[in-house]
Amino acid sequence: MASVTLKGITWGHSRGLTPLLAMSQRFSELNPEYKIQWDIRSLQAFADFPIEQLTEHYDLLIIDHPWVGCAAATNCVLPLDQYLDAAYLDNQLENSVGNSHLSYHYQGHQWALAIDAATPAASYRPDLFEKAKQQVPNNWDALLELAKAGKVAIPAIPIDCLMNFYSFCIIHGKYPFANQTAIIDTQIGIKALETMKELYSLVDPQFFQCNPIAVAELMTSTNDYWYCPFAYGYTNYAREGYAAHSLRYTGTVSVLGHQLRTTIGGTGLSVSAFSKNQEAALSFAQLAVSESWQSSIYVQHGGQPGHLAAWKNDLANRLTNDFFKQVLPLMERGYTRPRYNGYLYFQDHAGAPVQSYLMGKVSAMNALEHMNQLYQTSLTLDHSIALV
Repeated sequence: MASVTLKGITWGHSRGLTPLLAMSQRFSELNPEYKIQWDIRSLQAFADFPIEQLTEHYDLLIIDHPWVGCAAATNCVLPLDQYLDAAYLDNQLENSVGNSHLSYHYQGHQWALAIDAATPAASYRPDLFEKAKQQVPNNWDALLELAKAGKVAIPAIPIDCLMNFYSFCIIHGKYPFANQTAIIDTQIGIKALETMKELYSLVDPQFFQCNPIAVAELMTSTNDYWYCPFAYGYTNYAREGYAAHSLRYTGTVSVLGHQLRTTIGGTGLSVSAFSKNQEAALSFAQLAVSESWQSSIYVQHGGQPGHLAAWKNDLANRLTNDFFKQVLPLMERGYTRPRYNGYLYFQDHAGAPVQSYLMGKVSAMNALEHMNQLYQTSLTLDHSIALV
């Protein structure tokens, strides 16, 4: 019978909880003296609430990689490179899905292990396209035509608008956060915003209140929307039986002759520096992100692995209608957000002016000026000023 209970915190979706429950049950079977209890919080709270305030209450924490700047500043989670074998971490790096593993490495330390990997990808209803005998869009013009017909869904809450703004800056020729003066050159920023508005002005305004989960639920529960051009992918909706209808995932459309690059997300597994059971927490963390568990129990219970072997696993792709094969090229080319300690302040606030512009409430210049003010404030919050 368990004598020690470890507590973990994750986000409230099947992808974020169910595989952890399955692995925790198996861990307890292998280690009867330990039980792992998981609490959940909403996707928005996962993005907004300061994780450092949770580290005194939880042994295991699922985190978003831009938070590692705060981890380095506060040391509230363990620098895993000081606790795990170098060979193990080297294997994790070699099997990173895109830049996932390194996204949790900051100022010389590994603050989390990539348990989950994600990036915006296109999704669609194959049954609806087949019935209409139409082709899935592969370029910007075709996407706009489908949007004009009212068949396009897109998550457009502030955080998703911001993540996509990064993509459109890149497609117009420059990376955001290249210097400490402005988030992006004014000319490029305006072009990015104007290009985005070409699409967002054509979709139902309800999507300005929808996150990727809400979009996937709408697409799989009704026949109203056939295609989403970019939203953080969820393998759950590609699996038979999870929703009334299944989605297929694929690469993004080409814009200005080049495929749109997207901004990687996913989650990492950290161990609290305040945990009284660090050895057990570290043991679970290593198993949870190992090739064997990621390729089997994790993906089989609805997880979206952070280990490359799982993405290349035949069973994982059969379960998800080739989600991993289709999305892997996007992950390999994905843009990695900054991780300096003040970045999350910027991320928490800078999506609002982008959304306001897309909704026609402010000018592109006003939106950029507001974003630059937020950027300057964010830089004052971290004295290390290491943008990456």
